[in-house]
Amino acid sequence: MTQTITKLKLYLEENNKVFEDEMFNFKLENNLDGNGDIITLWNVSGLAEPTNEQLSTYETAGNAAEANAVIDATRQTQYLSWQQQMEMIYKDQKNGTSTFKDHCDKVRSDNPK
Repeated sequence: MTQTITKLKLYLEENNKVFEDEMFNFKLENNLDGNGDIITLWNVSGLAEPTNEQLSTYETAGNAAEANAVIDATRQTQYLSWQQQMEMIYKDQKNGTSTFKDHCDKVRSDNPK
């Protein structure tokens, strides 16, 4: 089940809002009653607060976004530091090899989207 915050991000983006610009203009709370997060404050200029029905339409896209975020985080650690990447690129340029490209291809194939 997609998190409410992910659905809100998608809702805002679909309505030409930048999530990072709006994240202090709404508030989510969880009453621990089993109903999940609810919107308790909505001050997004020019955009109506979404209904639960509207947010539910983002379930599939939200699941994909959350799954891709996990894959991106995994890839980020496996790509190694920028210093290690630069070293691979330097050695590839010097030796005519493709170590860096091969490394990136392996990270991507091990963690497909």
